[in-house]
Amino acid sequence: MKKTRKYDKDLPRQLYTYFCGSVTENTIPSFSKFARSIGVTLASLDKYRKHSEFDRSWRDCIEIRRDYLTDCALTRRYDPSFVKFLLDFEAEAELSEKDESFALTVKVEDS
Repeated sequence: MKKTRKYDKDLPRQLYTYFCGSVTENTIPSFSKFARSIGVTLASLDKYRKHSEFDRSWRDCIEIRRDYLTDCALTRRYDPSFVKFLLDFEAEAELSEKDESFALTVKVEDS
């Protein structure tokens, strides 16, 4: 089991730099790959998102990945249907993150 690394103020820069520098012809960066590269779990990265700077960097990295995938689909380096699937899946995950719905139960009792 991996030891949890404490959040430090350099992590947003490290994340952004990783995403900018890890794009190659055959691989694209991911949050899980970044987590492994710094010796933490994806769950730890998710906890770091409570820090506004890290969350901003996280969202910037999502845009970097979207742009790369879109470019690859447009140039047909990646199958456009699969890229659409990935981007739709990512959008759904973002929406579920923002979902602040709650369940309300009303109990009516006769007096």
